[in-house]
Amino acid sequence: METKINTLKNQALFEIEHATSHDALKAIEVKILGKKGVLTDILKGLKDVAPGERPKMGSLANLVKNEILAAIEKQKEHLSENYYTSLEQTQWIDHTLPGKMHNTMGTLHPISTIQLKIEEIFKSMGFYILDGPDVETEYNNFTALNIPEHHPARDMQDTFWTTGSHVLRTHTSPVQIRGMKKLKPPFRAIAPGRVFRHEATDAAHDNTFYQIEGLMVDRNVSLSHLIFSMKTLIDQIMEQDSEVRLRPGYFPFVEPGFELDMKCKICGGNGCSVCKHVGWIEVLPCGLVHPNVLRAGGIDPSEFSGYAFGLGLDRLVMMKYGIHDIRYFHSGDLNFLKQFV
Repeated sequence: METKINTLKNQALFEIEHATSHDALKAIEVKILGKKGVLTDILKGLKDVAPGERPKMGSLANLVKNEILAAIEKQKEHLSENYYTSLEQTQWIDHTLPGKMHNTMGTLHPISTIQLKIEEIFKSMGFYILDGPDVETEYNNFTALNIPEHHPARDMQDTFWTTGSHVLRTHTSPVQIRGMKKLKPPFRAIAPGRVFRHEATDAAHDNTFYQIEGLMVDRNVSLSHLIFSMKTLIDQIMEQDSEVRLRPGYFPFVEPGFELDMKCKICGGNGCSVCKHVGWIEVLPCGLVHPNVLRAGGIDPSEFSGYAFGLGLDRLVMMKYGIHDIRYFHSGDLNFLKQFV
Protein backbone atom coordinates (compact mmCIF):
# COMPACT_ATOMS: atom_id res chain seq x y z
CA MET A 1 0.00 0.00 0.00
CA GLU A 2 2.86 2.38 0.79
CA THR A 3 4.16 1.96 -2.78
CA LYS A 4 0.70 2.75 -4.22
CA ILE A 5 0.41 5.91 -2.12
CA ASN A 6 3.86 7.21 -3.08
CA THR A 7 3.29 6.39 -6.77
CA LEU A 8 -0.04 8.26 -6.61
CA LYS A 9 1.67 11.26 -5.00
CA ASN A 10 4.36 11.48 -7.65
CA GLN A 11 1.82 11.17 -10.49
CA ALA A 12 -0.45 13.78 -8.91
CA LEU A 13 2.39 16.30 -8.36
CA PHE A 14 3.46 15.86 -11.98
CA GLU A 15 -0.07 16.52 -13.30
CA ILE A 16 -0.49 19.51 -11.00
CA GLU A 17 2.77 21.08 -12.12
CA HIS A 18 1.73 20.81 -15.78
CA ALA A 19 -1.89 21.94 -15.31
CA THR A 20 -2.63 25.03 -17.39
CA SER A 21 -5.97 26.17 -15.93
CA HIS A 22 -7.95 26.35 -12.72
CA ASP A 23 -10.49 23.94 -14.19
CA ALA A 24 -7.75 21.38 -14.80
CA LEU A 25 -6.59 21.70 -11.18
CA LYS A 26 -10.15 21.20 -9.96
CA ALA A 27 -10.45 18.06 -12.06
CA ILE A 28 -7.20 16.66 -10.58
CA GLU A 29 -8.41 17.37 -7.05
CA VAL A 30 -11.69 15.57 -7.65
CA LYS A 31 -9.98 12.62 -9.40
CA ILE A 32 -7.55 12.01 -6.53
CA LEU A 33 -9.14 13.38 -3.35
CA GLY A 34 -12.86 13.25 -4.15
CA LYS A 35 -15.34 10.83 -2.57
CA LYS A 36 -14.70 8.44 -5.43
CA GLY A 37 -11.06 9.49 -5.90
CA VAL A 38 -8.01 7.28 -6.28
CA LEU A 39 -6.64 7.99 -2.81
CA THR A 40 -10.03 7.26 -1.28
CA ASP A 41 -10.09 3.88 -3.04
CA ILE A 42 -6.59 3.08 -1.77
CA LEU A 43 -7.56 3.88 1.83
CA LYS A 44 -10.53 1.52 1.57
CA GLY A 45 -7.90 -1.25 1.49
CA LEU A 46 -6.66 -0.41 5.01
CA LYS A 47 -8.83 -3.22 6.33
CA ASP A 48 -6.55 -5.68 4.59
CA VAL A 49 -3.37 -4.20 6.10
CA ALA A 50 -1.85 -5.72 9.21
CA PRO A 51 -3.18 -3.97 12.35
CA GLY A 52 0.25 -2.73 13.31
CA GLU A 53 0.76 -1.04 9.90
CA ARG A 54 -2.59 0.71 9.71
CA PRO A 55 -1.64 3.85 11.71
CA LYS A 56 1.49 4.27 9.60
CA MET A 57 -0.47 3.99 6.31
CA GLY A 58 -3.17 6.33 7.58
CA SER A 59 -0.59 8.93 8.58
CA LEU A 60 1.16 8.61 5.21
CA ALA A 61 -2.14 9.04 3.37
CA ASN A 62 -2.86 12.28 5.29
CA LEU A 63 0.60 13.64 4.54
CA VAL A 64 0.19 12.89 0.82
CA LYS A 65 -3.28 14.47 0.80
CA ASN A 66 -1.96 17.69 2.41
CA GLU A 67 1.01 17.77 0.04
CA ILE A 68 -1.28 17.44 -2.99
CA LEU A 69 -3.61 20.21 -1.71
CA ALA A 70 -0.62 22.50 -1.09
CA ALA A 71 0.68 21.84 -4.60
CA ILE A 72 -2.74 22.65 -6.07
CA GLU A 73 -2.93 26.01 -4.21
CA LYS A 74 0.61 26.90 -5.27
CA GLN A 75 -0.17 26.13 -8.91
CA LYS A 76 -3.39 28.24 -8.69
CA GLU A 77 -1.35 31.24 -7.53
CA HIS A 78 1.16 30.65 -10.30
CA LEU A 79 -1.58 30.50 -12.95
CA SER A 80 -3.20 33.69 -11.63
CA GLU A 81 0.10 35.57 -11.71
CA ASN A 82 0.75 34.45 -15.27
CA TYR A 83 -2.80 35.46 -16.30
CA TYR A 84 -2.50 39.04 -15.05
CA THR A 85 1.05 39.33 -16.40
CA SER A 86 -0.21 38.35 -19.85
CA LEU A 87 -3.07 40.85 -19.58
CA GLU A 88 -0.61 43.60 -18.82
CA GLN A 89 1.28 42.78 -22.01
CA THR A 90 -1.61 42.03 -24.37
CA GLN A 91 -4.37 44.30 -23.04
CA TRP A 92 -2.54 47.41 -21.89
CA ILE A 93 -4.93 50.14 -20.78
CA ASP A 94 -4.27 53.86 -20.97
CA HIS A 95 -5.88 55.08 -17.76
CA THR A 96 -5.77 58.68 -18.97
CA LEU A 97 -8.38 57.97 -21.67
CA PRO A 98 -12.03 58.81 -20.93
CA GLY A 99 -14.27 55.91 -19.96
CA LYS A 100 -16.74 54.33 -22.34
CA MET A 101 -20.34 55.43 -22.05
CA HIS A 102 -22.80 52.68 -21.28
CA ASN A 103 -25.77 52.51 -23.62
CA THR A 104 -28.87 53.60 -21.75
CA MET A 105 -32.43 53.35 -22.95
CA GLY A 106 -34.13 56.66 -23.65
CA THR A 107 -37.34 57.75 -21.97
CA LEU A 108 -40.26 59.96 -22.85
CA HIS A 109 -40.02 63.69 -22.24
CA PRO A 110 -42.25 64.71 -19.27
CA ILE A 111 -44.45 66.74 -21.64
CA SER A 112 -44.97 63.67 -23.85
CA THR A 113 -45.74 61.53 -20.79
CA ILE A 114 -48.47 63.88 -19.56
CA GLN A 115 -49.81 64.43 -23.10
CA LEU A 116 -50.31 60.68 -23.54
CA LYS A 117 -52.01 60.48 -20.16
CA ILE A 118 -54.34 63.36 -21.06
CA GLU A 119 -55.20 61.67 -24.34
CA GLU A 120 -56.18 58.51 -22.44
CA ILE A 121 -58.34 60.54 -20.03
CA PHE A 122 -60.23 62.23 -22.86
CA LYS A 123 -60.55 59.03 -24.89
CA SER A 124 -62.26 57.50 -21.85
CA MET A 125 -64.79 60.36 -22.10
CA GLY A 126 -65.44 59.71 -25.80
CA PHE A 127 -63.14 62.32 -27.36
CA TYR A 128 -61.34 61.99 -30.69
CA ILE A 129 -57.62 62.82 -30.89
CA LEU A 130 -57.00 65.26 -33.78
CA ASP A 131 -53.83 66.67 -35.32
CA GLY A 132 -53.04 69.67 -37.47
CA PRO A 133 -50.05 71.36 -39.17
CA ASP A 134 -47.59 73.60 -37.32
CA VAL A 135 -47.69 76.07 -40.23
CA GLU A 136 -51.25 77.32 -40.63
CA THR A 137 -53.15 79.58 -42.99
CA GLU A 138 -54.00 83.04 -41.75
CA TYR A 139 -57.68 82.15 -42.20
CA ASN A 140 -57.63 79.10 -39.93
CA ASN A 141 -55.37 80.67 -37.31
CA PHE A 142 -57.23 83.97 -37.08
CA THR A 143 -60.16 84.82 -39.37
CA ALA A 144 -62.17 81.63 -38.90
CA LEU A 145 -61.72 81.99 -35.14
CA ASN A 146 -63.49 85.34 -35.14
CA ILE A 147 -60.21 87.31 -35.24
CA PRO A 148 -60.48 89.39 -38.44
CA GLU A 149 -57.69 91.46 -39.92
CA HIS A 150 -56.65 94.46 -37.74
CA HIS A 151 -58.28 92.85 -34.69
CA PRO A 152 -56.20 93.72 -31.58
CA ALA A 153 -56.07 90.03 -30.59
CA ARG A 154 -53.64 89.46 -33.45
CA ASP A 155 -51.20 91.96 -31.95
CA MET A 156 -51.38 90.21 -28.59
CA GLN A 157 -49.93 87.04 -30.11
CA ASP A 158 -46.91 88.61 -31.91
CA THR A 159 -46.76 85.87 -34.51
CA PHE A 160 -44.04 84.38 -36.69
CA TRP A 161 -45.06 84.83 -40.34
CA THR A 162 -43.94 82.92 -43.41
CA THR A 163 -44.66 83.61 -47.09
CA GLY A 164 -48.09 83.31 -48.67
CA SER A 165 -50.07 84.48 -45.62
CA HIS A 166 -49.01 81.48 -43.60
CA VAL A 167 -48.02 81.61 -39.95
CA LEU A 168 -46.51 79.36 -37.32
CA ARG A 169 -49.68 78.58 -35.44
CA THR A 170 -50.05 80.54 -32.24
CA HIS A 171 -52.49 78.06 -30.71
CA THR A 172 -53.98 74.68 -31.53
CA SER A 173 -57.38 76.30 -32.01
CA PRO A 174 -57.15 76.12 -35.85
CA VAL A 175 -57.72 72.38 -35.47
CA GLN A 176 -61.22 73.36 -34.26
CA ILE A 177 -62.00 74.62 -37.75
CA ARG A 178 -60.44 71.61 -39.47
CA GLY A 179 -62.28 69.26 -37.11
CA MET A 180 -65.68 70.90 -37.53
CA LYS A 181 -65.35 70.69 -41.31
CA LYS A 182 -64.61 66.95 -41.20
CA LEU A 183 -66.65 65.67 -38.24
CA LYS A 184 -70.42 65.68 -38.18
CA PRO A 185 -71.92 66.87 -34.85
CA PRO A 186 -72.37 65.79 -32.19
CA PHE A 187 -68.70 65.11 -31.52
CA ARG A 188 -65.94 65.69 -28.98
CA ALA A 189 -62.25 66.08 -29.80
CA ILE A 190 -58.92 67.30 -28.48
CA ALA A 191 -55.92 68.46 -30.52
CA PRO A 192 -52.51 68.35 -28.79
CA GLY A 193 -49.54 70.02 -30.44
CA ARG A 194 -46.75 72.56 -30.51
CA VAL A 195 -47.42 76.28 -30.86
CA PHE A 196 -45.25 79.37 -31.33
CA ARG A 197 -45.31 82.92 -29.95
CA HIS A 198 -42.93 85.85 -30.15
CA GLU A 199 -42.65 85.92 -26.36
CA ALA A 200 -40.24 87.52 -23.93
CA THR A 201 -39.16 84.36 -22.13
CA ASP A 202 -39.30 84.05 -18.35
CA ALA A 203 -40.08 81.35 -15.77
CA ALA A 204 -43.63 80.93 -17.10
CA HIS A 205 -43.32 81.92 -20.80
CA ASP A 206 -41.42 80.55 -23.79
CA ASN A 207 -41.52 81.13 -27.54
CA THR A 208 -42.24 77.44 -28.22
CA PHE A 209 -44.62 75.48 -26.02
CA TYR A 210 -47.44 72.94 -26.14
CA GLN A 211 -51.20 73.22 -25.98
CA ILE A 212 -54.13 70.87 -26.07
CA GLU A 213 -57.19 72.30 -27.76
CA GLY A 214 -60.52 70.80 -26.73
CA LEU A 215 -63.86 71.04 -28.45
CA MET A 216 -67.31 69.60 -27.80
CA VAL A 217 -70.20 70.30 -30.19
CA ASP A 218 -73.69 69.05 -29.42
CA ARG A 219 -77.16 70.29 -28.65
CA ASN A 220 -77.65 72.30 -25.42
CA VAL A 221 -74.00 72.34 -24.37
CA SER A 222 -73.50 74.45 -21.23
CA LEU A 223 -70.72 75.65 -18.96
CA SER A 224 -71.46 72.79 -16.57
CA HIS A 225 -70.22 70.35 -19.23
CA LEU A 226 -67.04 72.39 -19.58
CA ILE A 227 -66.36 72.64 -15.85
CA PHE A 228 -66.96 68.92 -15.31
CA SER A 229 -64.54 67.96 -18.09
CA MET A 230 -61.83 70.33 -16.89
CA LYS A 231 -62.13 69.32 -13.23
CA THR A 232 -62.01 65.63 -14.18
CA LEU A 233 -58.89 66.24 -16.26
CA ILE A 234 -56.97 68.21 -13.64
CA ASP A 235 -57.86 65.92 -10.73
CA GLN A 236 -56.74 62.84 -12.65
CA ILE A 237 -53.50 64.42 -13.83
CA MET A 238 -52.60 65.79 -10.39
CA GLU A 239 -53.86 62.56 -8.75
CA GLN A 240 -55.62 64.59 -6.08
CA ASP A 241 -58.51 66.97 -5.63
CA SER A 242 -57.23 70.27 -7.04
CA GLU A 243 -58.61 73.70 -6.29
CA VAL A 244 -59.64 75.57 -9.45
CA ARG A 245 -61.47 78.79 -10.23
CA LEU A 246 -63.16 80.44 -13.21
CA ARG A 247 -62.76 84.14 -13.88
CA PRO A 248 -64.06 86.14 -16.83
CA GLY A 249 -61.71 86.47 -19.78
CA TYR A 250 -61.95 87.77 -23.32
CA PHE A 251 -61.22 85.45 -26.23
CA PRO A 252 -62.73 86.22 -29.65
CA PHE A 253 -63.59 82.59 -30.41
CA VAL A 254 -65.74 81.97 -27.30
CA GLU A 255 -68.68 83.81 -25.75
CA PRO A 256 -68.82 83.93 -22.77
CA GLY A 257 -65.09 83.43 -22.17
CA PHE A 258 -63.25 82.45 -19.01
CA GLU A 259 -59.81 81.80 -17.59
CA LEU A 260 -59.56 78.58 -15.60
CA ASP A 261 -56.90 78.88 -12.91
CA MET A 262 -55.46 76.30 -10.56
CA LYS A 263 -53.97 77.02 -7.16
CA CYS A 264 -50.20 77.06 -7.64
CA LYS A 265 -48.63 73.74 -6.64
CA ILE A 266 -45.14 75.28 -6.51
CA CYS A 267 -45.86 77.66 -3.62
CA GLY A 268 -49.16 76.26 -2.33
CA GLY A 269 -50.90 79.52 -3.11
CA ASN A 270 -48.46 81.73 -1.19
CA GLY A 271 -47.00 83.39 -4.30
CA CYS A 272 -43.87 82.70 -6.38
CA SER A 273 -42.24 83.62 -9.72
CA VAL A 274 -44.25 80.96 -11.57
CA CYS A 275 -47.66 82.28 -10.46
CA LYS A 276 -46.40 85.89 -10.51
CA HIS A 277 -46.90 86.04 -6.74
CA VAL A 278 -50.70 85.79 -6.88
CA GLY A 279 -51.04 82.16 -5.71
CA TRP A 280 -52.94 81.04 -8.82
CA ILE A 281 -51.66 80.00 -12.22
CA GLU A 282 -53.55 80.26 -15.50
CA VAL A 283 -54.04 76.77 -16.90
CA LEU A 284 -56.43 77.29 -19.79
CA PRO A 285 -58.73 79.80 -21.47
CA CYS A 286 -62.17 78.37 -22.19
CA GLY A 287 -65.78 79.17 -22.88
CA LEU A 288 -68.75 78.45 -25.13
CA VAL A 289 -67.89 78.43 -28.82
CA HIS A 290 -68.78 81.71 -30.54
CA PRO A 291 -71.53 81.37 -33.18
CA ASN A 292 -69.22 82.90 -35.81
CA VAL A 293 -66.69 80.08 -35.21
CA LEU A 294 -69.42 77.45 -35.58
CA ARG A 295 -70.46 79.01 -38.87
CA ALA A 296 -66.84 79.07 -40.09
CA GLY A 297 -66.71 75.36 -39.36
CA GLY A 298 -69.89 74.71 -41.35
CA ILE A 299 -72.14 74.16 -38.29
CA ASP A 300 -75.49 75.89 -37.74
CA PRO A 301 -75.32 77.74 -34.35
CA SER A 302 -79.12 77.79 -34.12
CA GLU A 303 -79.08 73.97 -33.84
CA PHE A 304 -75.77 73.22 -32.13
CA SER A 305 -73.63 74.79 -29.44
CA GLY A 306 -70.31 73.81 -27.94
CA TYR A 307 -67.52 74.52 -25.53
CA ALA A 308 -63.82 74.94 -26.26
CA PHE A 309 -60.65 75.23 -24.21
CA GLY A 310 -56.93 75.64 -24.83
CA LEU A 311 -54.88 73.82 -22.21
CA GLY A 312 -51.34 75.04 -21.54
CA LEU A 313 -49.64 71.64 -21.39
CA ASP A 314 -46.23 72.93 -20.25
CA ARG A 315 -47.74 74.74 -17.28
CA LEU A 316 -49.77 71.72 -16.26
CA VAL A 317 -46.61 69.59 -16.31
CA MET A 318 -44.89 72.24 -14.18
CA MET A 319 -47.67 71.98 -11.61
CA LYS A 320 -47.60 68.18 -11.74
CA TYR A 321 -43.86 67.84 -11.06
CA GLY A 322 -43.14 71.07 -9.18
CA ILE A 323 -40.95 72.55 -11.95
CA HIS A 324 -40.31 76.24 -11.34
CA ASP A 325 -39.04 77.31 -14.79
CA ILE A 326 -40.66 76.46 -18.16
CA ARG A 327 -37.33 76.93 -19.96
CA TYR A 328 -36.02 73.65 -18.53
CA PHE A 329 -38.22 71.70 -20.96
CA HIS A 330 -36.22 72.74 -24.03
CA SER A 331 -32.82 73.11 -22.36
CA GLY A 332 -31.59 69.67 -23.45
CA ASP A 333 -30.27 69.11 -19.92
CA LEU A 334 -30.14 65.34 -19.45
CA ASN A 335 -29.75 65.70 -15.68
CA PHE A 336 -33.11 67.45 -15.65
CA LEU A 337 -34.81 64.94 -17.96
CA LYS A 338 -33.47 61.87 -16.14
CA GLN A 339 -35.55 62.83 -13.09
CA PHE A 340 -38.67 61.66 -14.93
CA VAL A 341 -37.51 58.14 -15.85
